[in-house]
Amino acid sequence: MFQGAVALTLDAKGRLVVPKGYREELCPGGEALVMTAHPHRCVLLYPLQAWAPVRGEIAALPGLDPRTAAVKRLLLGFATETELDRTGRVLVAASLREWAGLKREVWLVGQGNHCELWSVEGWRQQQEWMGSLTTAELPEGLQGLRL
Repeated sequence: MFQGAVALTLDAKGRLVVPKGYREELCPGGEALVMTAHPHRCVLLYPLQAWAPVRGEIAALPGLDPRTAAVKRLLLGFATETELDRTGRVLVAASLREWAGLKREVWLVGQGNHCELWSVEGWRQQQEWMGSLTTAELPEGLQGLRL
């Protein structure tokens, strides 16, 4: 299970050193992982096995509605299988770096069965937005969450 947020650095070639504690869960048994674009302008990282059912749900969405088709194009069109190299690095495709505005400094944020990769500015904006929400603005089901 992925949780927590950690500041990381992309190298000059766009490679990210995946933290040691995440490697086996992200790529169990040396399996590939999937990266794709998210509508919120971050990059999603999924273990291949966790991505498969998500991919199936997305692919099953109707394609005639322009909004649904756009989301399908984004999530499936950017989806790329990749592997960690022997030093635990993964290349973030240039198209994904551009989509998410990723520069040298990035944030890796755990989301349960997957991770998000954010630019520094994108992650800062997310934190500001989260901090501005009132209880009344929370999605249904979260008001009763016990923390």
